Amino acid sequence: MARANDEVEALLREYADLIRITGGDAFKARAYEKAARAIGGHHEDVSRLDDKELRKIPDVGKSVAAKVAEYLRTGSVPALEELRARIPAGVREMTAIPTLGPKRAMMLYEELHIASVRELADAIHQERLRGLPGFGTRTEENILHGIGLLQSSAGRVPLDVATEVAEDVVAELSALPGCERCTYAGSLRRMRETVGDVDVLVAAERSAPFMEAFVRMPVTAEVVVRGAKKTSIRTAKGLQVDLRVVPPDSWGAALQYFTGSKAHNIRVRELAVHHGLKLSEYGLFDTATGERVVSRTEEEVYARLGLPWIPPTLREDRGEIQAGLAGELPEPLALRALRGDLHTHTDLTDGLAGLEEMAAAAAARGYAYYAVTDHAPNLYMQRMTDAKILAQREQVRRLDRSHQGMRILHGTELNIGPDGDVDWPDEFLAGFDLCVASIHSHFNQDRDALTRRLVRAAEHPYVNIIGHPTTRLLGRRPGVDADFDEVFAACARTGTALEVNAQPDRLDLGDELILRARRHGVRFAVDSDAHSTVHLDFMRYGVGTAQRGRLTEDDVVNAWPLTRLRRFLRKGRRTHP
Repeated sequence: MARANDEVEALLREYADLIRITGGDAFKARAYEKAARAIGGHHEDVSRLDDKELRKIPDVGKSVAAKVAEYLRTGSVPALEELRARIPAGVREMTAIPTLGPKRAMMLYEELHIASVRELADAIHQERLRGLPGFGTRTEENILHGIGLLQSSAGRVPLDVATEVAEDVVAELSALPGCERCTYAGSLRRMRETVGDVDVLVAAERSAPFMEAFVRMPVTAEVVVRGAKKTSIRTAKGLQVDLRVVPPDSWGAALQYFTGSKAHNIRVRELAVHHGLKLSEYGLFDTATGERVVSRTEEEVYARLGLPWIPPTLREDRGEIQAGLAGELPEPLALRALRGDLHTHTDLTDGLAGLEEMAAAAAARGYAYYAVTDHAPNLYMQRMTDAKILAQREQVRRLDRSHQGMRILHGTELNIGPDGDVDWPDEFLAGFDLCVASIHSHFNQDRDALTRRLVRAAEHPYVNIIGHPTTRLLGRRPGVDADFDEVFAACARTGTALEVNAQPDRLDLGDELILRARRHGVRFAVDSDAHSTVHLDFMRYGVGTAQRGRLTEDDVVNAWPLTRLRRFLRKGRRTHP
């Protein structure tokens, strides 16, 4: 079932946003934001904790703990409801527009009485914002782009949210008598960045027991449609889940059909026609006789068409059919192939757990190595110092091999400054095992400046990995505008890996840019960017994105043995002995 921690995190984040919108204390808003993040990343279910245990969570004080307890007990928080009542829902929706923010949304409401996203778009086209301070032509363009992002993501949920709901539903239905098979399909099985709805398939002789159980599940807030073959429900968060029950002997064809994508399925059906066959969700049939040829497994369906089984993450009609026919389909990266995680944080900066706790959790995943990469000093709010990072290095050396023999690497996440410079001089950086470098500010520089900035970071002798390269936050912030082909060429030339950041709100690089970067010969690192032990599990989403970009074990540096990885990380030492 969904974790209470996630609900509480969303509640506290909304409270922090509303404090900002209403012009409240910025420090109070920041405190609630930090508490939200701490609770979301806490490993224990907060609904099972008493007040004393709640207050042991970092950044959760007396006031926050009281509100959490109140919400868990009653389902609401009066202080939050009071703020909600003061601000029209449309204004709250406006704060979700990337590049706008709560202060500007409130200014628009107070000065121009704009109270919805649609009214804001109309006002921009009518040039009504021009007289307000800070609202120039460039700002209007950015807001319109942000509105487009918001609207394109409307009705869609992050990959991890959809996965959690789908796995709960599958687990409950799989336990029912008569269930021969059960799984989710659709865009979720293909590991798309966001999911519009969840498709669940059950193979069983009788559908009625499953439909009945489905509409009575705790996740069900509304029954959209109910039938013998298909039932749809909507969760409390607005996610639609569709259940289809198919005969067991049609399982393979149905799973292939409902996994999609539409474009992939059209290609497969065209191939079937070429073979004198017809493919539907019920099976592969001989066109002349109407006889069903195969249908029980996906492997059978693809094999009859002269294809290997095509992993769901590749089914987007991006050449996978042609590659399969030619015997050139790559073996995609598997989660079990990853030998370590090269981008994680501890409570030395903005993480929620100590180094030893993070290392133990990484070792429990079977990793051969694990890197801690806390923020460097130019991200000022993290208050990093030379002394702190050197003390951590000593701790890393003491803990090395102490958790099931796992090697612990000491790294840092550097900040790529506006001119492409990074924290710390070369002689200091030489002491790290690896350096990740990421953009954390100045996202709106022009294209040439951002390109030079990223290229210069790739050319730095001690930068091994460019972290979350586009800086995007799905549905909230667009990626930076840079010439990424030039960046990719620089990374390939200098031996700098590009990160596939597995945080579900990032998934950065995305699959389309991975495909482009791979053609340049770039290497990649699939990292969790974990800020707590529970975030280490995000790796599955990074691997899904890497698969969609056709990455193999050889492309991904943290799928390599440590000796090969260390040779790769010596990039800077070759030019700076």
